[in-house]
Amino acid sequence: MGQPHPPHRSPKLRRPVGGVRRWITAAAGALALTCGLVAGGPPASAGGLTQVTGFGSNPGNLSMYAYVPDALPAGAPLVVALHGCTQSAADYYANSGWPKFADSYGFALVLPQTSSANNANSCFNWFEPGDSARGQGEALSIRQMVDKALTQYGGDARRVYVTGLSAGAGMTANLLAAYPDVFAGGSVDSGLPASCATSVSTAYTCMYSPPDKTPAQWGALVRSAAPAGTTSWPRVAIWQGTADTTVKPANATELRDQWTDVWGIGQTPTRTKGLGAGTTLTEYDDASGHPAVQVYSVSGMPHGLAVDPGSGPDQCGATGTYYLDTICSSYHTARFWGLDGPGQEPGPGSLPAPTGLAVTSTTGTTVSLGWNAVAGATSYQVHRGGTRVGTTTSTAYTDTGLATGTAYGYTVAAVDGAGAVGAVSAAVTATTSGFTPTCHTSSNYDHTVAGRAYQSGGSTYATGSGQAMGLWNTFTTHTLRQTAPGYYVVADSGCSV
Repeated sequence: MGQPHPPHRSPKLRRPVGGVRRWITAAAGALALTCGLVAGGPPASAGGLTQVTGFGSNPGNLSMYAYVPDALPAGAPLVVALHGCTQSAADYYANSGWPKFADSYGFALVLPQTSSANNANSCFNWFEPGDSARGQGEALSIRQMVDKALTQYGGDARRVYVTGLSAGAGMTANLLAAYPDVFAGGSVDSGLPASCATSVSTAYTCMYSPPDKTPAQWGALVRSAAPAGTTSWPRVAIWQGTADTTVKPANATELRDQWTDVWGIGQTPTRTKGLGAGTTLTEYDDASGHPAVQVYSVSGMPHGLAVDPGSGPDQCGATGTYYLDTICSSYHTARFWGLDGPGQEPGPGSLPAPTGLAVTSTTGTTVSLGWNAVAGATSYQVHRGGTRVGTTTSTAYTDTGLATGTAYGYTVAAVDGAGAVGAVSAAVTATTSGFTPTCHTSSNYDHTVAGRAYQSGGSTYATGSGQAMGLWNTFTTHTLRQTAPGYYVVADSGCSV
């Protein structure tokens, strides 16, 4: 995971730690999570990757690499993939399997890269609050990469996802907690709970003997890291090998407790099923019956990322150090996020796209849909904003638990008796009624990125009301209250919904 080897810091650059702290590196030398992930593959300029510069102030001193399939459509999803210690963007690109699905499903892929200037073993500093909290260090650099990619490639800001291995998984969990308004979903591969560690010593504790907190205690760490007033959370996949001696399997349990508590759905599984290759999937549905948290347990797998080299539609990746031949985790994660759904290439099935998709009714929190039957279909997948939200055997579906006064896009695909998904329907848009005021506390920079404010001449102003908020930077913080769609007022003295 993240090598618990704190870097010296200067305002612009991090340097490897030396002197008295070198014993930490030696002691951790055998740990894949902390410093033992062996780099592989060519430099990050190879293999279809392109370095992207000028993506922001980059306070975390990271490099940005991207892979964009040919003829990527406008409004495509974006996946951010974080490598492990001593690895590179190219190593993760070459072995993880994500480029295959970027091609077949049609999404852009961003691979941030750290270096020994940040951490002696080129790990993301997941255990450093100054690098993993909202608006700070490496976390903010990654956030800026997302903004750059969405602008440069014309992506859909509602369909941004993050995944990572080991140290990248630790950073992934923290990013999901800090930026639930940015990431619609995440995948924590051989990682640990958000905000589990805040120092070198607690990093080792989390890896080998994670604190046995209650779900509510774990959930509180996420809620405190997120913007005030957050009510919508990312859908989270958790991958863990049962033979992992670097990140003990207990971490997967604590991760499950954390994210099921955040979703308010309890820790009783909705369903459990075998996927082959010794892998068991346990799912936890939200109140609307949609999977919110998934736990993949891979029997006998040590520390690493699950891959399954081959040309089959559910195979991916290449084996190597900490890339383990079991099952293609990237395939199952992509499907969990709905990346194989609307706006993507048709599934392996031959059924045509449903016709006549229409909105039949809406309320403040629900949208009802109807469509024409497809001959040969045994069920239908319903997608909202690019994420599968339900499956039904009828030609009608009601989506629940939605925000008031909000527009949602839907598509439907037919599924045949073998489970193959056919072509995707044309999209329809539904807008729920009413409006619920919201409160948002963040830096002036993050307010502008989220559209709650705008900057002019180096100063920041609230969207709609135009109230002055001071300098446009990451240090000045205000609370804004949204009183109507697209209208915000400063509410530093107190904000209630």
